[in-house]
Amino acid sequence: MSTSPALPLAFDETRRSGGLLTGLLSSDLPRSRALSFILLAIVVLLAATPFLFSGSQPVGTAAKICVFIVLVASYDLLLGYSGIVSFAHTMFFGIGGYGIAIALERISPTWSSVAIGLASALALSAVLAIAIGLLSLRVRAIFFSMITLAVASAAAVLASQLSDITGGEDGLSFQLPPALRPAFRLFSEPVFGTMINGRLLAYYLVFVVSLIVFLLLLRIVNSPFGRVLQAIRENEFRAEALGYRVVAYRTAASVISALAATVAGALMALWLRYNGPDTTLSFSIMIDILLMVVIGGMGTMYGAVIGAALFVLAQSYLQVLMGAGSAALAGIPLLPNLIHPDRWLLWLGALFIISVYAFPGGIVGRLRQANPKG
Repeated sequence: MSTSPALPLAFDETRRSGGLLTGLLSSDLPRSRALSFILLAIVVLLAATPFLFSGSQPVGTAAKICVFIVLVASYDLLLGYSGIVSFAHTMFFGIGGYGIAIALERISPTWSSVAIGLASALALSAVLAIAIGLLSLRVRAIFFSMITLAVASAAAVLASQLSDITGGEDGLSFQLPPALRPAFRLFSEPVFGTMINGRLLAYYLVFVVSLIVFLLLLRIVNSPFGRVLQAIRENEFRAEALGYRVVAYRTAASVISALAATVAGALMALWLRYNGPDTTLSFSIMIDILLMVVIGGMGTMYGAVIGAALFVLAQSYLQVLMGAGSAALAGIPLLPNLIHPDRWLLWLGALFIISVYAFPGGIVGRLRQANPKG
């Protein structure tokens, strides 16, 4: 019986596509059918949001999710993979935002200014991360955390006081390069009912850069360097006895994490066309990052995707849903007041407390235990 040549060709194509996916994910597959479906759904929805939903809020929410995926993943490199508890992460986030804002506002709204601002921010973040790492990582964990908290607080005060450079409390508003402005049109006719303008291009710039940085971080944590970081997290003294320079590895992890957070801050500034102390340097953002890491699952880069998506969606739409529920329950005693939109922060906190108790290893950890694949 002769074998159709189409069958081995199809098999080879499937094997190549599977190998490509495994390579992109650095051989760190989701290992759960449910987790794979959720991650795929998030990526597809983020990629298609401008064509699926009308209005500015859905696209703005999707852009914020992309930025926070990078920010949370970079922090998980510190907390989940290296065992370093730092409160200075928003400082690097703010440096990225201010680098872009200062360059575009003080120099000119061009791509050259974007490159100068980003390069300057990355250089400053690297220097500060090295200094903090070398000076502080030799001390005990709690003292290191306090040092990073002091440094982050000092950075927030400086950003507010140096008004000639940073705009002070008011921050900086700026123009983007012409190709990213709303008035720009790539095509004269809509594509799938959506006009391809500068705002849409700005969104896909955020999406693509966020995806690339996330995949790079995934590659790092699955490299020999990432394995050493996990070994140091599990037993610092044993890793040092094996010949690994613990401070050097932790400092390198701090620098990589800081650079990724700086890129996230730059993307946030480009999307908002504004940067200020409350936008990137607020301590409440640091608390949000911690919550996203814990909810998604520490030590799992995929946890950053799920944690950021759930948290940002809850921040954006929980109040709206509670308003609709309160109106629907009008006339019933107590219930409309209980779920009044003004109490959305209370319910948001309650939901996250419940999720932490229900998923002690994070959502990713629970999904991998409950629904393994392969």
